[in-house]
Amino acid sequence: MKNKISNNSNVMKEIKIEKIILGIGGTGEKLEKGFKLLKFLTNKTPSKRKSAKRIPELGVKPGLFVGAIVTIRKDNGEILKKLLSSIDNTIKKSQVAENGFSFGIKEYIEIPGAEYQRDIGIMGLDVTIVFKRTGKRIMLKKIKRSRIPRRHRISKEEIIKFMEEKFNTKFID
Repeated sequence: MKNKISNNSNVMKEIKIEKIILGIGGTGEKLEKGFKLLKFLTNKTPSKRKSAKRIPELGVKPGLFVGAIVTIRKDNGEILKKLLSSIDNTIKKSQVAENGFSFGIKEYIEIPGAEYQRDIGIMGLDVTIVFKRTGKRIMLKKIKRSRIPRRHRISKEEIIKFMEEKFNTKFID
């Protein structure tokens, strides 16, 4: 009888990319350009985010649209390779947190395959990558919800190892 699990690997310990979130902040005309940029890059409709606080110095009041985001869940490996190549596959270790990491792209034209759009101009965006393991749904479901133990969460070191192996990413101090 064959053993279903080979190399003593535990399926529950495998790290996967759950989602990639692209975001742009701004108000008024800058937000509209950011909205167009996210739609151009992903071919998906971004969602606008409202402010909950009042910040008089920035002219922000509650209910004002202050950002746009788009979430990519499926087929995210190719998009992640493009986004990483725009920053030369180099990330600071301080950008890595538990269960994910973030980085910024100064100009969208640095992304391979993205051409300059006259109606958008030059803009940057923020990228957040969230990781998961099999079993994360336990804490999200409605019935029989449970907690995930600390050992099942993804540490900084595991994320760094995963990114170095799969995407040839360099991490600097």
